[in-house]
Amino acid sequence: MTDALDAALDPEDRKLITLARATRARNAVPEGAAVRDETGRTYVAGTVALDSLRLSALRTAVAMAVASGATSLEAAAVVSEVGVVSDEDRAAVRDLGGPATPVLLAGPDGTPGPVVTAG
Repeated sequence: MTDALDAALDPEDRKLITLARATRARNAVPEGAAVRDETGRTYVAGTVALDSLRLSALRTAVAMAVASGATSLEAAAVVSEVGVVSDEDRAAVRDLGGPATPVLLAGPDGTPGPVVTAG
């Protein structure tokens, strides 16, 4: 990450990008994602691409949070070569975190890109 962009990020948001990036690289998947719940716990996931089940990394991370008892989200991050967060991914974050929940997008090298809201 560049120093200027990295300095502008909250350390907890930087952690989400780092976790998402590591998952993407470790699992050799197109996307990595991480979400932080209302207690500060993080949930990390990669793209799921099975014959019978296809989920983006972000929807998988949200599902993991819900399955673990999270009742809200503070933030989410996606690391991908794609420069946008899909409407379906934003909807999953919105369902749990509300429309103002920030969704950070970063490139494969971890460089932060746009921040959008779930709304």
